[in-house]
Amino acid sequence: MASPPGGVFVGECAGQPPELALSRTVSAPKGAIVALVVCQIGLHGCLQGARLAVPLQVLQLGYSPWAVGVAMTMFALLPALLAIPAGRLADRYGYHRPVRIAAAMSLAGALLAAGVSHLVALCVAAALCGAGSGFGMIAIQRTGSRLASSAAERLRVFSWIALAPALAGLGAPLMAGLLMDHLGFSAAFAALAALPLMTLLVSQRVPRETSVTFDKNVGPRHSGWVLLRDPAFRRLLFLNWLVSASWDVLGFALPILGVELGLSAAALGGVLVAYAAAAVAVRLLIPLLAERLSRKCLLVSALWLTAISFAAYPLLQHAWQMAICAALLGVALGSVQPAILATLHDLTPRERYGDALALRSMTVHLSMTAMPLLFGAVGASVGAPVLFWMMALALSVGGVESFRLSRGALDSDG
Repeated sequence: MASPPGGVFVGECAGQPPELALSRTVSAPKGAIVALVVCQIGLHGCLQGARLAVPLQVLQLGYSPWAVGVAMTMFALLPALLAIPAGRLADRYGYHRPVRIAAAMSLAGALLAAGVSHLVALCVAAALCGAGSGFGMIAIQRTGSRLASSAAERLRVFSWIALAPALAGLGAPLMAGLLMDHLGFSAAFAALAALPLMTLLVSQRVPRETSVTFDKNVGPRHSGWVLLRDPAFRRLLFLNWLVSASWDVLGFALPILGVELGLSAAALGGVLVAYAAAAVAVRLLIPLLAERLSRKCLLVSALWLTAISFAAYPLLQHAWQMAICAALLGVALGSVQPAILATLHDLTPRERYGDALALRSMTVHLSMTAMPLLFGAVGASVGAPVLFWMMALALSVGGVESFRLSRGALDSDG
């Protein structure tokens, strides 16, 4: 389990005795949690809007689909490379400095794309927007965990924070799409630049840590890699990778499967809406039931439900059947991320929260960089159904591993 707190937050608690300040802090003040959610919406919204606008502008400039693939890869490559430095910076300086850097990168990326219509500039913009979102996410999740005082409260906090990507994914692409249609790409990117500015403004509502959390007794900063020596930590990273790969498989293989079945674009859109709505709903529900929920049950049941859903997908013939299956996936994948993040922090000393989140972020973004190439090769050679079944098999292995993890790290879950 995590060690006692290594720092005190100030803001609402300033001027009070240390004992009172700490107790007020770890009760996860609502204003601070709302600020964390809004800050991540700003960074992730800029990323999601750019993920829509960049490939469309690359194509409009006359470049090939291969160039689009290169540009899209940049969204994940730089966050993977910067994850470890981002975690170290968050552990050493707390929340505000990393988030200012993240917002500055996102702002620079959006403004660059607004001002320069060239493939190289768009690739750099994609890298900066992706890096800003990934860099800030580590600091936001780390701070959310440190504002919680119990396992149930940590699950509740991470459920609220997990709403941010879903909300950003719904609003920012719609805004960017409307602006691109009516005012052009420059206007769309300029509007996206306002989102990291919102992050900078709202970040001032997050309490500050008065002490550096880095403990000189735990070794040099690069020793964050020592976390990988823990079998439970490695197992949790594997489960997290499975969840990330599941999202990627669904987004990649579902359109292919739908086309093979002759489904319309509107029908496939309805399937994805069912998934998104269920994911948002379960993340709204978890904070209300956190005291009664077991992370062990959430993690184990979510992985097995996802495996069953993936195995069933290729056997379905109608859009309404796929929508029901997508809703089940939304419930499973929407609930598992808060459980994984809460467990990650239980396995990690407080002075290593940033390092742990960095390793998680790095594996996710490396997967986002490499897995689409693998999916394309598998899908082209054996078809989308086999891709679903391969993922179901991998998730079944993850279900077994989650049982092994639950016998240790999750048994103390309250």
